[in-house]
Amino acid sequence: MAASKKRSSLALKSLNHISRNCVDLAESIEFYENVLGFMPIKRPGSFDFSGAWLFAYGMGIHLLQAEKEENIKHTLTWKKREINPRDDHISFQCEDIVQVEKDLQERNIKCTRQVVEEGGIMVDQLFFHDPDGFMIEVCNCEKLPVVPLSTSVASCGLRRCASSTMPTIITTPTSSSDTITQHLQADYRASSEQYAMCV
Repeated sequence: MAASKKRSSLALKSLNHISRNCVDLAESIEFYENVLGFMPIKRPGSFDFSGAWLFAYGMGIHLLQAEKEENIKHTLTWKKREINPRDDHISFQCEDIVQVEKDLQERNIKCTRQVVEEGGIMVDQLFFHDPDGFMIEVCNCEKLPVVPLSTSVASCGLRRCASSTMPTIITTPTSSSDTITQHLQADYRASSEQYAMCV
């Protein structure tokens, strides 16, 4: 039997944009522009539905006015969610996490802060919601080096890498229950175990 030819990955270049459905388009534009610093840019006039394009940090945010009843119901449900870093989210790098947290508090935006330790390196993370309940993270994650796994799937399968160590997570939420904290710690331990496996 002939060996199957391995397919190469898609010829991608970079992240272009994130698209979000919004219950209140104007409110979301205000948030992404004034809180996160995105700049509104021209949107193609051929679209026959309401929306807005914004750009900053080398990426775009495309906001779409939710029109279907099921989309609006879904978004309204998300707006009521507790902050949980396990939710889908986008993450932005910052220089001063303390100042970002202070700015969020002054804007009355509820956030949860946690610290992750790996090999003596401390990484700070802040999690909060946009107006529709979608998770935003701000962190100083660039402190962590990008370390490729040294062994491929073909030669390693799912065996554990002997040199791997498990990171530690320290959660200090500004508004979160002990139950959520326990879930976060358990989830990070699971993620760390997966990271420690040759995948």
